[in-house]
Amino acid sequence: MLWLNFLHLYQPANLDVYYIKEAADKSYRRLVNLLDEHKTLKFTLNISACLLLRLEDAGYQDLLDRLAILIKRGQVELVGSAAYHAFLPLLPEAEIVRQIKEQEKIIKKYFGPIKLRGFFSPEMAYSDRLAKIVRRLGYQWIILDEIALGGRLNKSLDFKRMYLDRASGLKVIFRERDLSNSYVPESVFDLVKKGTRELAITATDGELYGLRHEDPTAELEKLVKLKDLKTQTISEFIKSFKTKDLIKVNLTPSTWESTNQELSSRRPFWLWRSQKNKIQNYSWRLAELALSLDPKYKNDKNYYYYRWHLERGLASCTFWWASGRDFFHNFGPLAWSPDEVERGLNDLIRSVRSLVDPKTKPDKIKAEKLYIKAKGLLWHKHWEEHF
Repeated sequence: MLWLNFLHLYQPANLDVYYIKEAADKSYRRLVNLLDEHKTLKFTLNISACLLLRLEDAGYQDLLDRLAILIKRGQVELVGSAAYHAFLPLLPEAEIVRQIKEQEKIIKKYFGPIKLRGFFSPEMAYSDRLAKIVRRLGYQWIILDEIALGGRLNKSLDFKRMYLDRASGLKVIFRERDLSNSYVPESVFDLVKKGTRELAITATDGELYGLRHEDPTAELEKLVKLKDLKTQTISEFIKSFKTKDLIKVNLTPSTWESTNQELSSRRPFWLWRSQKNKIQNYSWRLAELALSLDPKYKNDKNYYYYRWHLERGLASCTFWWASGRDFFHNFGPLAWSPDEVERGLNDLIRSVRSLVDPKTKPDKIKAEKLYIKAKGLLWHKHWEEHF
């Protein structure tokens, strides 16, 4: 059986270094060791640029060097993404392009001028507008959740076929949601043993392997030893299809957590921006205000620090942690953490505060009001409903 395994490695840029080290020691080293020990094993990875910077700062240059060797060997394929894990469909085009190009720049810093063919939008968030931007920037394919095809989880989807997004011209690889939301090594092991499948496509956070699921019986290590298991990078898999074999499809705006109900009611990004979630709404208003200052104050003496804080505050985590949704189904937590939301809000307000031009005073006052309102709602909800 052929297994296409896509892994998303990410930790927020503004996270305490302890958590970076914990993820590196429990998950990233394990994955690199596995690939080192099994020379025919291949994975496709998204490593957020902000994580690469944090790993270097935290003293993990050896891990980055080993990863560079795996990339040169062809065991690891890297893809493009947003450098600071921003929720791209809700951002203006200029910010989308900036974050994608920043990801490319930092990838080249650590791994040289490698060609990035595939693209991972954080949270697998898709919109026609975003896909067209990604294609214009030179990417050839994008990975999405299966719900993006038709707007419903579809058991009849043929994962062995290759699809083409009619809106953008991007080739599309779909992940199998149920399989990806299981403990993947265990599930794939069973499929290989049964011998009833030709292909399995999974996409998960890389932190699943060790940090979020300890795997005391080493199911991942058992899986890769199976003689009947083959792996490829996604680009290698896509190369096996001829242009005439591509199936043109219309895709639905969605994420890898979208539900049938959300999409049927045309609320694809409800988890990150719900009209009913006042905390998210005020947080987005603050984010949008901060973003609007970029073209006006590019010559500001503190523009660098404005951008430094803005990029960190725009991470999808700022809004995800205010959703309150339970992610038990894929070994995740309850998505409620006032500390994490506040961390993002602090960076957003600091981005506005950083600008020194006197003309920013009215915007600063507006930003402070939005910041105070969002924080007040956040902690009120926490003590009322979650304490």
